[in-house]
Amino acid sequence: MSSDHPTTVPDTEYRGLIGLLPVRVRPYALLARLDRPIGWWLLFWPCSWGVALAGGALSHWTLLLWFLLGAVAMRGAGCVYNDIVDRDLDKKVERTRTRPLASGEISLKAAWVWLLLLCGIGLLVWLQLNLTAKLVSLASLALVAGYPFMKRITWWPQAWLGMVFSWGALVGWLAIDAAFSLPMLLIYGGSIAWVIGFDTIYALQDREDDALVGIRSSALRLGDNLRFGVLGFYLVALAGWAGAFWMLRPQGLALVALLPVALHLLWQVSTLNSEDGEDALRKFRSNRFAGLLMFLACFVLGQAG
Repeated sequence: MSSDHPTTVPDTEYRGLIGLLPVRVRPYALLARLDRPIGWWLLFWPCSWGVALAGGALSHWTLLLWFLLGAVAMRGAGCVYNDIVDRDLDKKVERTRTRPLASGEISLKAAWVWLLLLCGIGLLVWLQLNLTAKLVSLASLALVAGYPFMKRITWWPQAWLGMVFSWGALVGWLAIDAAFSLPMLLIYGGSIAWVIGFDTIYALQDREDDALVGIRSSALRLGDNLRFGVLGFYLVALAGWAGAFWMLRPQGLALVALLPVALHLLWQVSTLNSEDGEDALRKFRSNRFAGLLMFLACFVLGQAG
């Protein structure tokens, strides 16, 4: 595999540590999307929100590190599983045809072995949780298994992805406080809407190819109303988070903590160029920063409580 091969994928960050790996190892790193850290950041942030809002960011700081490791491993496992299911579709889409499994660089058997190894790391993280968090985290496996098929049967696979990527908010909260609560559910619901919004932006890159091969997405479904649709989902996210904050601390200052992330999300929508795939990618990636801003808001409120 030549060193410039992954640059055909616009959202890769191939240079750096991945480029230093032995040539035979690189396809496995690419299959798990280790060249695209944005994915595991977006999976990690909801976990961190749950921990921080439940008041455990300082007292259980090592748990945040475990969740970060789990996010890297399980996001990688999810990508490997997705590529196993989608290997034939990936060959038909310009942005995905060079993926290691679709291009034949990695065999199907090797992909399954790599998937099991990544799941083994996830198991190690799972063992660090209390019983309630363990049981709830296991329930997410059905959602993960079903996700690759959603783009074939619904225009809203982003909603399913939202449930998957946001599940960590429940697990993170329950790892600190094993009691179910409405604020926990509001954080989860808001995170789902946030994921739908940013993944709709991400799907702008593939609209033409998706339409040709019959893949469905919210970007195609919203059409000319995409900007308003994304804005709507972001507002739902902010409303859910504001509701959770208010229930935990019914003061105006609690809502002020959400102002930075609210302004960032509104900036995304107001400056989005839906006809420019590179701009869509930049806006999608900026949600790494949005997740950080939300974590800081949860941290402040969690420690104040």
